[in-house]
Amino acid sequence: VQLVESGGGLVQAGGSLRLSCAASGSTAGIASMGWYRQAPGKSREFVAAITSDGVSNSSADSVLDRFTISVDNTGNTMHLQMNSLKPEDTAVYYCTAWASVAGKTDLYWGKGTLVTVSA
Repeated sequence: VQLVESGGGLVQAGGSLRLSCAASGSTAGIASMGWYRQAPGKSREFVAAITSDGVSNSSADSVLDRFTISVDNTGNTMHLQMNSLKPEDTAVYYCTAWASVAGKTDLYWGKGTLVTVSA
């Protein structure tokens, strides 16, 4: 499974960005997708996740009511709508996918996209 993020960039505090993650390869085995982020000098943290059918999702308390995760009807493209952005949201955002390929389940990672929120 290959994951490619897009949509990062520079935005002012209070602004919005929409991240996307496109999955390719053995996508039939994807059970769920999600986002993690890593701010400078900090450890990577969970942001949000969603099942591939879009029925169930969860978000970190820090982004609840500001970020919305969604998946398209193919289950292969995921989005993260980020509103009311704060400087503390500045981080590299990584797309992830739990997928079973050839009988083995792994967590796959994209290379990340940088989001910078200026004060």
